[in-house]
Amino acid sequence: MKRASVHFALLALVACVVVGCGGNANDEPASNQQQRPAPSAPDAREDGRPKIVALGDSLTAGLGLVESQAYPALLQKKLEEAGYPFEVVNAGVSGDTSAGGVRRLDWALEGNVRVLILALGANDGLRGLPVDQMKKNLEDIIQRARVRNIVVILAGMEAPPNYGPDYTSAFRRAYQELAREHELVFLPFLLDKVAGDPALNQGDGIHPNARGAEIIAEGMWKVLRPVLDQMSAAS
Repeated sequence: MKRASVHFALLALVACVVVGCGGNANDEPASNQQQRPAPSAPDAREDGRPKIVALGDSLTAGLGLVESQAYPALLQKKLEEAGYPFEVVNAGVSGDTSAGGVRRLDWALEGNVRVLILALGANDGLRGLPVDQMKKNLEDIIQRARVRNIVVILAGMEAPPNYGPDYTSAFRRAYQELAREHELVFLPFLLDKVAGDPALNQGDGIHPNARGAEIIAEGMWKVLRPVLDQMSAAS
């Protein structure tokens, strides 16, 4: 995929955020938190299975899709077909930032969570929030998950080009450094092979359609499955 097409798609999402389809320009205003629907509670379907929590924003929540089409639900289907006894919890909240993820982390990690898919930061980039602060927030999440012996899979994002090349480079580098410094399982770009392709996105040109979500799930499955196999071998 050409990086220019990715930047074009992400730049379009800036307008989407400004007019309110993914959140307001300020970080997590109270009115926004009250209006948007909360994801299902991690223990709402407690059945004893260990959990995989996908902590993210609208890309994880599946904005514009039915619940069964969002990539966490598709991962659940892959797990069941392959015989892995895990439950995937969709902890995606539309408009959420890395700071929002920090605030709701304890809630998201309730129960027997074994794996955390960390897919936050897109809204930080769209709002031009400081990269250092985003990195600090993500690192806080990583460290708090590690204390609980939870394996973290970090999904990277790209920033739009309107804040300049230095910002976009620093944004991309933050994920790379976190993955290296904490020796994380790393998916460099959550929207790889999806961003910028009209055939794989909804009418806004940004949020993946059902087929786009399938491609995201396939990319995530490639890094998730080896993690589960390693965990099984170690147990």
